Amino acid sequence: MWERMARGGSLNLVGAVCQQAAQLLTIALIARMLGADDLGRYVLVYAVLMLLQLTALFGFRATLTRFIAMRLADDDGGRVRATIRFSLVVTTIAAVVLAVALALASGGFASVFHDDDMRLGFVLAAVALPAITLRDACLAATQGWRTQRDFTLIGWIGEPVARLALTGLALAAGWGLEGAFLALVVSSWGSAVAAARALRRKLKTVVRGTGGTGDPGRRELLSFSFTSWGTTLASTGLIWAGTLMLGNLANTAAVGEYSVATRLVSLAVFVMAPINAAFAPQFAHLHHRGEIDELGSAYVAATGWIVRLSLPAFVVLLVFPRELLGLFGPGYVDAVAVTVLLAVGQLVNAISGPCGTLLNMAGRVRLNLVNNIVVLVLNIVLNLLLIPPYGIVGAAIAWTAALAVVNLARLVQVRLVLGIHPFRRVIAKAAAAAVLAAGAALTVRALMSSGLGAAVVGSCVLVVVYAAVTLRLGLGQDERSALGALRRSPDATVE
Repeated sequence: MWERMARGGSLNLVGAVCQQAAQLLTIALIARMLGADDLGRYVLVYAVLMLLQLTALFGFRATLTRFIAMRLADDDGGRVRATIRFSLVVTTIAAVVLAVALALASGGFASVFHDDDMRLGFVLAAVALPAITLRDACLAATQGWRTQRDFTLIGWIGEPVARLALTGLALAAGWGLEGAFLALVVSSWGSAVAAARALRRKLKTVVRGTGGTGDPGRRELLSFSFTSWGTTLASTGLIWAGTLMLGNLANTAAVGEYSVATRLVSLAVFVMAPINAAFAPQFAHLHHRGEIDELGSAYVAATGWIVRLSLPAFVVLLVFPRELLGLFGPGYVDAVAVTVLLAVGQLVNAISGPCGTLLNMAGRVRLNLVNNIVVLVLNIVLNLLLIPPYGIVGAAIAWTAALAVVNLARLVQVRLVLGIHPFRRVIAKAAAAAVLAAGAALTVRALMSSGLGAAVVGSCVLVVVYAAVTLRLGLGQDERSALGALRRSPDATVE
């Protein structure tokens, strides 16, 4: 188990670094070359695209990963093929229908945000919608083989890097915001073709008709997918609610400033997505086989690595927020309070570990659905109350409060339902290392005053102190097992 998780996790971490760096640079390019208003337009169109994509996927992203892993464990090749075929047909039809609707209603979407300049952006997003839906469905299916290679190389490295390069070329050519949207379309379709080919290669390893009747189990798939769909829509709505409501209640410039802050904060938890992706099929596999002790160990290890790897970034955000925001231009330094507030919310998210993923992979999607709907409603209400008087700060408060509530609820539910929790001495050790590292960074800032130089030097000192204290305090048993597996695996970076 540890060998497979270590291989998948190591590649995913590399992929997550590439993804986050490419996305950050894409946002920075648009922010510096086009300004906050165009950045706000880009982010609003992208938010609508993401919500429609999740609608088209109909929950089959989690469904494909879970059921392919289960049916491969049962050596049921016939049902593997049937499950993939049925899922891709449903999601592709839904994506095409929604794409046509988005193109036809592009003017209406633009009017919601009081900006007719967004109409062409929505039309181009409609062109990209079937591609990103097909891509994510195919990559989710490949994860059922309990390997992260295709998912990471295509979804987290290939597409973001291609989009960054194409966006840079389009902006340099003077194509403006329309060029940035065209870059999104081209990178989406290229990655979709690559994902489909990767899934086809995986299917060649499955013998036709082995182990079962070839019935995909439509009722079971749709039942799980429908609940997972609602859960995912609600959780993604929580991510984008503040952005969309700022676009409606404020203006595109406010959306641009808020988006810069959220992109910075997302860097602090970039490790969550790759670790969740690496552990999700393992969670499904272990729960399906009834190996609860191993499931608990995997949960503890995943949370430990998320906390250890994300805490230094949180400290940097809290100590040097103004300097980091200045990288996007002088017009974004007013978002300091937003950055700090969002960092607090994401810190709670990191400490909670992959509790939502664990509930889904254990088949408790209805519980997650209730969690996410309740918290989404809370977030919307808070946004309605706080955005008019406080603007982007109000949106940050609403999002942070909602994120804290949903993660605390999930922690309690995992404990009650599965009898496990993620908290061990590793979190206390990581917190101690973070406090000492923060002290070192604050010392550097006091000596050098503010500025980018202080942020660079302070961040380097912080990382060195954090690593030294972490090694001095020692790693946990599960962490040592994972590292040992990684060292023993000669193909650790290519699985």
